[in-house]
Amino acid sequence: MATSASWELQKGIYDTLSQNSSITGLLGGTNIYDDAPQKADYPYLTFGQSVARDWSTGSDDGLEHILTLHVWSRAGGKKEAHEIIEAIRQALKGGSVPVDEHHLVNLRHEFSEARQDPDGETYHGIVRYRAVTEPMAA
Repeated sequence: MATSASWELQKGIYDTLSQNSSITGLLGGTNIYDDAPQKADYPYLTFGQSVARDWSTGSDDGLEHILTLHVWSRAGGKKEAHEIIEAIRQALKGGSVPVDEHHLVNLRHEFSEARQDPDGETYHGIVRYRAVTEPMAA
């Protein structure tokens, strides 16, 4: 049975980020979640929206992925959110993310932003990536 390229990409990004000492240092541990616990300690990261589109050519299968990471901070101000965003960018720079049963053609940072949430105490960073994957040859 073939594996989902989107899921394998998310797992690869999780593995890359959770093994990066700069990120775990800023987060105070491996606080990276697909579904954050109700009482998660700040700061932490969550995986957000993931979109996959057909990116096949006449001869090769492929998928284009748009993947969003969310940074959650209550440190007061945007500084911590920006530091975590930059650590993510550095960790994923160069696209050396393992993606089982798929070839990661590229991984590109699309944009980042940091803003204060309406609750007035949470700062929210958004980091979006675009990736292209192809299945490994059988």
